[in-house]
Amino acid sequence: MSTTPTASSPATRGDERLKGYRGTARAVLERFGVGVWSEVEIDSTRGQFRGLILPRSETADDKHIVLKIASGYNIGILAESITHMVERGRREAHYKIPEREFPTDPRKPNVMLFGTGGTIASRLDYRTGAVIPAFSPGELYGSVPELADICNLRTEKLFAVFSENMGPQQYITLARRIGEEIEKGTDGIVIGHGTDTMHHTAAILTFMVQNPPIPIIMVGSQRSSDRPSSDAAINLICAVKAAAEGDIAEVLVCMFGPTSDEYNLLHRGTRVRKMHSSYRSTFRTLSDIPVAMISPTKLTHLRQDYRRRRKDRNVIINTAFEEKVTILYYYPNMQPDIVDAIVEKGYRGIVIAGTGLGHVNKPLYPAIRRAVAAGVHIFMTVQTLWGYCGMYVYDTGRDLMDLGIVPASNMLPEVAYMKLCWVLGQTDDRDEVRRLMLTPVSDEITDREPYNGYLVYQGGIPEVQEFLRQIRR
Repeated sequence: MSTTPTASSPATRGDERLKGYRGTARAVLERFGVGVWSEVEIDSTRGQFRGLILPRSETADDKHIVLKIASGYNIGILAESITHMVERGRREAHYKIPEREFPTDPRKPNVMLFGTGGTIASRLDYRTGAVIPAFSPGELYGSVPELADICNLRTEKLFAVFSENMGPQQYITLARRIGEEIEKGTDGIVIGHGTDTMHHTAAILTFMVQNPPIPIIMVGSQRSSDRPSSDAAINLICAVKAAAEGDIAEVLVCMFGPTSDEYNLLHRGTRVRKMHSSYRSTFRTLSDIPVAMISPTKLTHLRQDYRRRRKDRNVIINTAFEEKVTILYYYPNMQPDIVDAIVEKGYRGIVIAGTGLGHVNKPLYPAIRRAVAAGVHIFMTVQTLWGYCGMYVYDTGRDLMDLGIVPASNMLPEVAYMKLCWVLGQTDDRDEVRRLMLTPVSDEITDREPYNGYLVYQGGIPEVQEFLRQIRR
């Protein structure tokens, strides 16, 4: 947040200085004669604090005062705990994104950055709680000048939606625009995307945009750019470098590798999943290893079985999508009327995330039989996320296959969902649906899982604690 000193006087300290504050918090600010953008010292029953009073979101509660402290972090102080507060100065935020003309160099590669609504570079508007995105080339250059050292950057905002609102309309538009940019001769494509459903979009783009000759890199940020711990800049730099200079011509997700800002990882779009709600290193390749590590200065391949960048402009764009598909996460005592309701609502496909090797309870069997008889295509995945669907091992699995459920090997549930949407957008023939679902496009099904493709450390046990002592100093 950039701030500049501004003069203030009692005459200008009206309601504007209390904007966003209500109830107890407002009363406390009024009692001590301070307001928004006041630099204050606070005594409270919970300690002493010093910082800048920030506006509250208009939808926030009326019990806390928000302070930006010297470290750059924001804290909330319970208003009723404050015993004394004195103003030591005043600063006011200015939210305009710095903008400089993005330099071009004919010797550098050309990269297109598509925006979907994710806030890869932004400033926070504390009044509303919304973010002001930096998106034009000039704004991005002003915010992340290192980008000009990598490429000639163009940008296009395709959508302005939260990632949970991404759907087939956006997927299809995005896939088609990618195809057009490839045809134009663009050297690499970056897609700014919210992190919550980035792995869903990465999966569907892998099926809709096949055999691309250039890298297609998805990127987002877990923490906004005004936070000291933001991952936005390094994520964007690494994604643009992968798109401009990398030789991996696939749909990839580029996000933090470790919890510190040492490097990013490039994850294949069909094997990646968001695994933590707030960690910057939230994305993991499951049942395999990432394709590469990338830093602002270096790309290191972790595997060699990737599709290489090509000079041709050939790509297969297939934007088929059937919306009447769902994921059914099985749990003990699930009732058969859930399956019946899905069928009654006209759904054509169901992906089940089953227990263990791919199991559900016996009371569901009649409903499954009715669904298959009605023409619904049902595929089984495992809710363990790691591992294969092994429905030949127990009677339960074999019985379910006899009912018409097809095991989807080691496809992740969300990937199987996206692929079934794509497949059913093309055909309803049962044999062809099965063939397309079980024919790998880009590692959504693998022949084996490597020994280091399953790593989930359990804290507290001696060998893990010893390992952590070696890497966390």
